[in-house]
Amino acid sequence: MTNQHFPEIIQKAIGELSREQSYNSVCHKHYLDHYMPSARNLSEVVDLIREILFPGYFGGSSARPESIQYYIGVNTEKLYELLSMEIMAGLCFSCDSPEKMDLENQKEKARSMAASFVSQLPVIRQVLVTDVEAAFLGDPAAQSRGEVIFCYPAIRAITNYRIAHSLLELGVPLIPRIISEMAHSETGIDIHPRAKIGDYFTIDHGTGVVVGATSIIGNNVKLYQGVTLGAKSFPLDDDGNPIKGIDRHPILEDNVIIYAQATILGRVTIGANTVIGGNVWVTGDVPAGSKLVQFKPREVLYSDGGGI
Repeated sequence: MTNQHFPEIIQKAIGELSREQSYNSVCHKHYLDHYMPSARNLSEVVDLIREILFPGYFGGSSARPESIQYYIGVNTEKLYELLSMEIMAGLCFSCDSPEKMDLENQKEKARSMAASFVSQLPVIRQVLVTDVEAAFLGDPAAQSRGEVIFCYPAIRAITNYRIAHSLLELGVPLIPRIISEMAHSETGIDIHPRAKIGDYFTIDHGTGVVVGATSIIGNNVKLYQGVTLGAKSFPLDDDGNPIKGIDRHPILEDNVIIYAQATILGRVTIGANTVIGGNVWVTGDVPAGSKLVQFKPREVLYSDGGGI
């Protein structure tokens, strides 16, 4: 194939890609004056929140008592402006009737949501302090709480979850899911922002953990790598489509530990103070105080004579 063939081939591809029947199901129609969400801006939003929640650990600036209010104030003001814009983008993206959208009203709504989120940052920090403590106390390899904040993927993923969950509770569309999936891409830990998770939550190692949207997790719960809190099945409507919005993921009560690669499926309850061993498959309720592990395989004896 010579270079002279490329323009014709490229033009043909452009024509095929531009046919409405080709892109209709995967194209978001962008309306004039409507913002679009920006992954780059949202990454900056999360970085700013980290700087505010964990002063001195992120952003390259030292945090001293005499300057802490200025340091947090500058970052919070920047966060408020940037988050307002991204919430507005989420509202625009999720609007069912774009031609009827009052942009000024939506801008005011976005700014109100951003202000409400900023007002919740002290509470988010208080909860994250418990998560850091759980990770530090639960891992003999951790040398300090600072090491946990800097290095542990679980804290990165849980921080994104706490941010995303707060935004979701405020009614912000789309943006919470983007923020949670950013952490998923970074850490391999997939926590849906709609899940409800208590204090002192930790994930050891973390890679491959999945926490479904309707999961409820109590206080002082610890998960190991590869744990799945998933759905057992998806009920269908009369047209054969999955019914959305139903509670389909597990409930973990307080002080539950689930070891590596365990799979908990369906709307089941794992009672308080229960330990679930590694590689266990659970599809039913487990009473409080239980210890659920695999049975040891039966020994098989062999002899040279072909019998036992």
